Amino acid sequence: MCTGKCSKCIGIALFPLAVCAIVSNILLYFPNGQVLQLSEITDVVWFFHGILGAGILVMLPAFMMLGAGGAGCCANRCGVSGYSSMLLSVILSVMGFAGGAYCVVISLFGLIWGPLCDTGDGEYLYPFRNDTLEDNYLFNQTTWSICKQPENIILWNIVLFSILLVIGVIEAILCFIQVINGLTGFICGTCMRRRKVGMQ
Repeated sequence: MCTGKCSKCIGIALFPLAVCAIVSNILLYFPNGQVLQLSEITDVVWFFHGILGAGILVMLPAFMMLGAGGAGCCANRCGVSGYSSMLLSVILSVMGFAGGAYCVVISLFGLIWGPLCDTGDGEYLYPFRNDTLEDNYLFNQTTWSICKQPENIILWNIVLFSILLVIGVIEAILCFIQVINGLTGFICGTCMRRRKVGMQ
């Protein structure tokens, strides 16, 4: 597969991932479908790791990848504008990789630290934040009952943060592949080869 077609395939794959990341991040603001006060929403959610990191920062290189791959295998690399297009694709792919990695890191923190919840006395706090990795709530489901409100907040957070974690990993891998693909297209384009064939 030529670099242009590869760019287009990666760009197409990134769009649904970015949309899913944005939706998952938004759902974290409404645990179990409830509308909470701002002070009752888990602080990690405000890092916008799905909306900004795995969403917007990945959509930008996805658009560029489609543009870099839209003209076929060779046409997008011929001339100054073609090489600039591939180089810009590489730069934006690095940004997309950073966005995916950012989503992964924040999602890990969200999973490890646990949610903000009401433990029964009307006060919202982080009951699992001081846990060690060995006795983390993720490995001890019996501790989940400590959170009374919002209902099912722990399961809600685990599912959505896990989805964002997986999306971030896939996006980072795809963007890294595009960095290699774009550099290959930029350095080893086939324009000169086509010119030689035309001269013969």
